[in-house]
Amino acid sequence: MEIVAALGLDPEKLIEAFGLIGIWAIVFAESGLLVGFFLPGDALLFTAGFFASSPESIPEALHLPLLPLMAGIVMAAIVGDQVGYLFGKRVGPALFSRPDSRFFKQQNVQKATEYFERYGPRTIVLARFVPIVRTFAPIVAGVSGMEYKTFVRWNVIGGLVWGVGVTLLGYFLGQIDVIAENIELTILVVVGISCLPIVIELRRSYKERRIANPITEAIVTTVGNEEDV
Repeated sequence: MEIVAALGLDPEKLIEAFGLIGIWAIVFAESGLLVGFFLPGDALLFTAGFFASSPESIPEALHLPLLPLMAGIVMAAIVGDQVGYLFGKRVGPALFSRPDSRFFKQQNVQKATEYFERYGPRTIVLARFVPIVRTFAPIVAGVSGMEYKTFVRWNVIGGLVWGVGVTLLGYFLGQIDVIAENIELTILVVVGISCLPIVIELRRSYKERRIANPITEAIVTTVGNEEDV
């Protein structure tokens, strides 16, 4: 899995070193801790599901029990979001007023905020499938004062759909010979699909800036002409 390792994700070494606990810890951190926004959630779940399908290309020691794997992922995802919500409610306002730092970017908060404005509480579910937004969504929910019961309901739904869905996708596709023989390419496709929402948002923002720029340029040109006169 050289290509995957080059992207910062080496699931074989991760599972060999930490097993299920390592997977659950990453899911927890990416779901609600600010420092976890760069972690490979979707690719990791897909890879773990693939290992759970007991492929011949993977050493038997790395084969994972499917039900405990999914149960732990769902629990880690739900608890992680709960921590993110409480963190946002208590510390968020003061933190979000700070300037950008190495681990904190205001633009990441803005992305999550835009999703809330567009989808409302459903963002907690939809954000599970969007890298970076997945980490900041529960924190923004806490900052915005979303009703706790509403958050818990959507959090549980999101944790189940994402944790079970992506893991089972890797499990079932791993049993297809063509995919099992080209698992690196498959993981890259999964990563690419999970990044599509970000690409779409960046493209939309770029178009909005292009629309605004001609107006700005026209104003600057007009003012400049008036000053010349």
